[in-house]
Amino acid sequence: MSSLNLRNSQYKKGSHHKSSSDKNKFCNFRINFLFFLILIAAVSIIIRLYILGVPSHAYYQELADNQHSIFKSLIPQRGKIYLKDGNNLYLAAVNKNTKMVYAVPKEVKNSAREAESLAKTLSLDKKNLQNKLSKPDDVYEVIKHRLNEDEIEAINKGKLNGIHLANETYRYYPTQKLASQVLGFVGWQKNNLGGRYGIENYFNLKLKGQAGKLYQDRDNSGNWIFTGKKEITYAKNGSDVVLTIDHTIQYETEKILQSAVEKFEADRGTIIVIEPKTGKVLAMANYPDFNPNQYQNVSDMENFINSAVSDPYECGSVFKAITLSAAVDDNKVNPNTTYVDTGQVKESGYTIRNSDLEAHGTQTMTQVLEKSLNTGAIYAERLLGNKNFADYVKRFGFGKISGINLPAENPGNINNLKNLKSNIQFFTASFGQGISVTPIQLVFAYNAIADGGVLMKPQIVEKIVHTDGTEENIEPQEERRVISQNTANQVTQMLRSVVTNGHGKRADVPGYSVAGKTGTAQVANTDKKGYAQGKSIGSFAGFAPTNNPQFTVLVRIDNPKGVQWAESSAAPTFGELMKFLLDYKNIKPTEKYTQADLNAFNRRHTLSDYFIKNDENNEQTEKNKQK
Repeated sequence: MSSLNLRNSQYKKGSHHKSSSDKNKFCNFRINFLFFLILIAAVSIIIRLYILGVPSHAYYQELADNQHSIFKSLIPQRGKIYLKDGNNLYLAAVNKNTKMVYAVPKEVKNSAREAESLAKTLSLDKKNLQNKLSKPDDVYEVIKHRLNEDEIEAINKGKLNGIHLANETYRYYPTQKLASQVLGFVGWQKNNLGGRYGIENYFNLKLKGQAGKLYQDRDNSGNWIFTGKKEITYAKNGSDVVLTIDHTIQYETEKILQSAVEKFEADRGTIIVIEPKTGKVLAMANYPDFNPNQYQNVSDMENFINSAVSDPYECGSVFKAITLSAAVDDNKVNPNTTYVDTGQVKESGYTIRNSDLEAHGTQTMTQVLEKSLNTGAIYAERLLGNKNFADYVKRFGFGKISGINLPAENPGNINNLKNLKSNIQFFTASFGQGISVTPIQLVFAYNAIADGGVLMKPQIVEKIVHTDGTEENIEPQEERRVISQNTANQVTQMLRSVVTNGHGKRADVPGYSVAGKTGTAQVANTDKKGYAQGKSIGSFAGFAPTNNPQFTVLVRIDNPKGVQWAESSAAPTFGELMKFLLDYKNIKPTEKYTQADLNAFNRRHTLSDYFIKNDENNEQTEKNKQK
């Protein structure tokens, strides 16, 4: 019995030992397996951390530290705009970095106190600020853009609850008002920020560049999945645009134009300067102008408009050079061809008279331009024929846009030349009434005469510089030959005679052979037929020197007061500018001149308003006596 019990006891003890061993082995297996899983997880985490920390470090650093940084890489930098400055470039439009201040109203603890502090610091209205800060559920309110250094420092020192600074970029124009209508500006239109007017608008796509893209996996709630798939396409910055505008010439042109508009108390004025052989625009000025850095303060929207390309007008007698060019080119007349001026022409129940209301008897075509005889222009148009005349007008570039790289170009209106049987319309058109042209069309028509009969395409962009450094150069382009070289030579001498013997004397420059023509046009009523009483537009178009033209210039003065004729407003303005241009480019004199000639020129261009007005009033009094 005891022996059996012992065996049983030994059996049980051995059996228990075997069971514990199995359990220990299983336990160890579980521990090892768990350790292995932890090891795998740890290795996975280490690998993931490596991926996050090394290859994707920049991305996640930006994402974690400051989301503004990554978004900044998605926004392209707008290209710069340059003017020419000799052989160098002059910066006209650039991006400037600054800061804005914004509020998170739900973080603001004392709206009244913070509004008062901000009002003093930023020179803003306290009541308006308090309204913005008193919105408990609001998370974003813009307080002020474009802070100066003092304001930024004050905000940082103030440490107001819920008031934050953020980086922002804005368009800045270092030249201020210079070439403002040519440049335009960058502004908001609804929710779209882009170029408005001028080059900023015309080349907006090239200047603004291409925005980048960010793709990131999101969960069902729309939140970004930190470890999800991500793709970034970085922004492509905009291209730079280099204009043909010469900085110095533009500055002097604007100064002379402003002086003329103010001197004659005119409504506004326009001047265009071009290089004859290339068609490059060296200056394009309008006054009044505006400061594109403060475009939001402009009350008169017309100041944004570039009248040089957008404002057609009936140019008057300055158009007679076009009529005579066509007639000479078609061998209908030459500079010495004569006709008898009776002082008037009757057609379709109308009587057309010369501007001076006089009959001059036998006159040459050169004298037609010198004395600006309406009857002489009609005589030439009659010989040319209505259809032929209309064809020449079109060949000179009137009635359609010139194709200059500026927005809102107006084609003008020559619809009166469609009815070939309406002689009266063609007669008035021969001296620049009844049809409308833009300043850019008119100056390039004159430039065709200066350039030996070839019409050039207006060029205002020198080149476009892309972000990869490549350059897209714009080459001068000939549109077509309008008149022969021989015709251009003859008409040039006729226009030279206008300056030496006719109404263009005040446009002459001592030492240089200047050619050109005046034009004093009535202003058509916009709301009814006929012309506005007491209003006129004075123009002078010409070029110099005649043997090798370096500059073609158009001056337009709208509704000058105290003077009636362009010879006393636009012509002297032209002369003053042309003298500067010839001196600036060191063009050698083409004619002999004395100090007395120079003194007379300076005297003409320094007369006070009083003497200019009285000179014109006396001239008009004499004409009234002769009527």
